[in-house]
Amino acid sequence: MSSLYQNIPTSAGQDARLTLLTEWLGSLDLVEVGSRRPASSDASFRRYFRLDVVPALRAKLGDTLIAMDAPPERENVPAFIHVQGLLQEAGVTVPSIVARDVERGFLLLSDLGTTTYLQRLDPDNAAFMYSDAVDALIKFQLHSQPGVLPEFDRAFVLREMNLFPEWFLGRHLGVTLTEAQQAQLDKVFETITNNVLAQQQVFMHRDFHSRNLMFLDQGNPGVLDFQDAAYGPVTYDLASLLRDAYIQWDEEIVLDWVVRYWQSAKQVGLPVNPDIDAFYRDFEFMALQRHLKILGIFCRLNYRDGKPIYMGDLPTVMDYVRKTANRYTELKPLLRLLDAFDAFGDGGAPQVGYTF
Repeated sequence: MSSLYQNIPTSAGQDARLTLLTEWLGSLDLVEVGSRRPASSDASFRRYFRLDVVPALRAKLGDTLIAMDAPPERENVPAFIHVQGLLQEAGVTVPSIVARDVERGFLLLSDLGTTTYLQRLDPDNAAFMYSDAVDALIKFQLHSQPGVLPEFDRAFVLREMNLFPEWFLGRHLGVTLTEAQQAQLDKVFETITNNVLAQQQVFMHRDFHSRNLMFLDQGNPGVLDFQDAAYGPVTYDLASLLRDAYIQWDEEIVLDWVVRYWQSAKQVGLPVNPDIDAFYRDFEFMALQRHLKILGIFCRLNYRDGKPIYMGDLPTVMDYVRKTANRYTELKPLLRLLDAFDAFGDGGAPQVGYTF
């Protein structure tokens, strides 16, 4: 859940690490340490800074580089490096690692610019931008092999969905489920879990959406925030991309994009369901699993971590949840629970980014 490369000021609270980072950067003779400025706001414990490259190296390294500060006790830098290598091998554009101090959680990365997909998407360019994103996704998926990334197994799926009753229902709405309601929710969770675990498995980015894709003139898109990659359902990243928490499109358009992905994936031999109706159902169940998790995460970021910025996106995510639950008989109990709690996100109508 990152919103990388947005110029949002970072508090000077972590000064001890900032001092260490500054000393390390100074020892490299690659960047002008005094030019450091915040380069992002992130939902994790990572921080990013943009720095000017020393003039003599600009032709080789570009004008700017990005320093990543990832406290080792909180963030998994080896996982970032591992997945960066997998994506690069697959031909996906990711930041290059220019220098590293893994033990202390510092990386110096190439700069993929300041234009996220979210900032640039509009009805006129969406088709080609999503086409580029799908091409990058297929490259990564074609590179898949088991045993390389953590497995998105039953415990993983349920742990994510359980953020919804804990943080959205419990903390945000102040609801305590009765035994009957808990049983209903458990049954819905089981239905979703059985669907997503029955899907064919590939490499998953796990946060493949408009805030983590950078628009580039060449090699579009640049892909960020990939350190939590896993091995799991083939529809996961497509659901993340096309049922995006931050921008919403008309369902007919989304269906068209899903069909285009499905056709391309079949053509190159990816293990997608051979029946388009069944594939779209898989896509919907996967998106629902992810949206239930997101409702919990956005509330946790607000109440536990003091980051209220994501609360404005709750209505969009809830709109997805309600529409999907309404379409399938076995998911209707979820809709009834939400109705019982009058849960419409954050009390307002969804914010639709663009519609055609």
